[in-house]
Amino acid sequence: MPNIRPVSDLRNYTDVLKDITAGEPVFLTKNGRDRYVVMDMEEYEKTRAALKLMSELARGERSGKEHGWTDIDDVERLLGINNG
Repeated sequence: MPNIRPVSDLRNYTDVLKDITAGEPVFLTKNGRDRYVVMDMEEYEKTRAALKLMSELARGERSGKEHGWTDIDDVERLLGINNG
């Protein structure tokens, strides 16, 4: 169940910080609407890394569709991998 609190709870931020655990962000509302998220730094870094990876994969897919794909044998040859 998500931990949702009004942003005004930040007046006593130690209580808000106690509620933060890895994988369990605290969602803060302002005027009754979702506004901010407070999360564990390690979880934030994992999320950023995942978004970067997804972006790079999408970029590679677009490139493959626009310019064609490279055959696995060509990739192995470029990398100096010998499967023989």
